[in-house]
Amino acid sequence: MIAEIQVVPRPAGTADDRYRHVDAAIAVIQASGLRYEVHGMGTVVEGPPEKVWPLLQAVHHATLEAGAERTLSIIKVSSSAQAGGPRVDDLVRKFRK
Repeated sequence: MIAEIQVVPRPAGTADDRYRHVDAAIAVIQASGLRYEVHGMGTVVEGPPEKVWPLLQAVHHATLEAGAERTLSIIKVSSSAQAGGPRVDDLVRKFRK
């Protein structure tokens, strides 16, 4: 399964740490042990559905736990009925230099 999550906490951070709440969400992804790529507008995670779905919820909540007043998460999910479904490398390999 592949999922992309973009968190939009309000505020995004603090005066001292502009992206503190976003960084808290990324830290949850980093600690998951799943393959991921951080991009400018979201983070892509790859792994089994039973790990990815709870991770998406944890990422959303991480922004609130870090001090955001509210948050919006935009999530895209791609999966397959067969094992070994889509992989990030398969989808983007030809576009990478």
